Amino acid sequence: MSQHVARLGRRAGVRPARALRRRFSGYSRRPRRVAMLSVHTSPLHQPGTGDAGGMNVYIVELSKRLAELGVEVEIFTRATTGALPPTVDLAPGVLVRHVDAGPYEGLAKEELPAQLCAFTHGVLQAEASHRPGYYDLVHSHYWLSGQVGWLSAERWGVPLVHTMHTMAKVKNAALAEGDTPEPAARIIGETQVVDAAQRLIANTAEEADELALHYDAPADRIEVVHPGVNLDLFRRADGRAAARRRLGLPQDAVIPLFAGRIQPLKAPDVLLRAVAVLLEQDPGLRDRLVVPVVGGPSGTGLAKPEHLHKLAARLGIADVVRFQPPVGQRELADWYRAATTLVTPSYSESFGLVAIEAQACGTPVVAAAVGGLPVAVRDGVTGFLVDGHDPADYARVLRRFVDRPRLRRSLGEAAARHAEAFGWGASASAMADVYADVTAPGRRPVHV
Repeated sequence: MSQHVARLGRRAGVRPARALRRRFSGYSRRPRRVAMLSVHTSPLHQPGTGDAGGMNVYIVELSKRLAELGVEVEIFTRATTGALPPTVDLAPGVLVRHVDAGPYEGLAKEELPAQLCAFTHGVLQAEASHRPGYYDLVHSHYWLSGQVGWLSAERWGVPLVHTMHTMAKVKNAALAEGDTPEPAARIIGETQVVDAAQRLIANTAEEADELALHYDAPADRIEVVHPGVNLDLFRRADGRAAARRRLGLPQDAVIPLFAGRIQPLKAPDVLLRAVAVLLEQDPGLRDRLVVPVVGGPSGTGLAKPEHLHKLAARLGIADVVRFQPPVGQRELADWYRAATTLVTPSYSESFGLVAIEAQACGTPVVAAAVGGLPVAVRDGVTGFLVDGHDPADYARVLRRFVDRPRLRRSLGEAAARHAEAFGWGASASAMADVYADVTAPGRRPVHV
């Protein structure tokens, strides 16, 4: 990417949302109620399984904090079982609405476009039971929701705010081995949502540039709002030793951790291959090396990450790898605290929420220098960024933690300080400013 293109968003007027406080300090009315759309994954699902991941955490935490600011949020998501109640109170001021759209179970994300008409009908039907103007704004997440949001916002005459989370063109430009390219239908759908939205939320300035470069998104419709982290939950607490005791891990072990969905995009295989290189170079390390892989396979109907089990066996490291099913956030915080380092070798990340969560727990991060990870991780200060996905390069970085046991502490202290700037309160406040801007008098949506 040329230097001009890399700076396109910033030079063309893309700005962090906090700038809106200065520009619109005379107009502070926030919307009363937001329709939040999450078609393909429910905020009630366990992150780390199926299609549930960072986006789930994002929607839950953002909605809770918006409600604390006085903005009611209703989250529309697809019902995945007939036993679900029509509505669930997630938190004060946050309501989850289950929409019937297609078969409850066994429906892959790739099959959901055929159900968008039914989902849209459910959203419009919910609004029709209220007085006109019940929702002040629609905020959609991921392109499937954006399609529903586009039609709903137009029908209600309210603004559409959209967060991509991931983009097909960006993913296709950096495919992992064995991964499947995103289809043309998604690219077309994303382009339509970009054209329809009054505001596009980018997690980082780089993502803002990608929106402008790949989708011709106008700079004046892009706002940068960093995701946050629950600093009450993800913190150093009683430290590494206590966390290791609770998890049954050796106190003297070197523990490189992977946490997230098991899919080629997240590249957990890179960590396993790096560990194999490390042990080949230093066989004596085997007795004090533990490699937890915490998470479940991405997609529907998969019971366990069998291909990773087979890879560990083929590499001769099955004895040091511990496959753990997805866990709740409190236990996940303990895994972060217990780790020597979190390893995030993803091929693409819009931000990398797990990287901030781990740092908030005082654990440095080794991450691929892609997407938003260079924002989440300060190279050489709170962890290390690695160019590319060569396992030997990751092995060399992990070797630093073996040779310098105190490195984890020094980087971890800086990591915890760095993460303090990413609280969800700040993210929600910035998002509320975007909402206030887009719903301000004279800024009603214009549809063409």
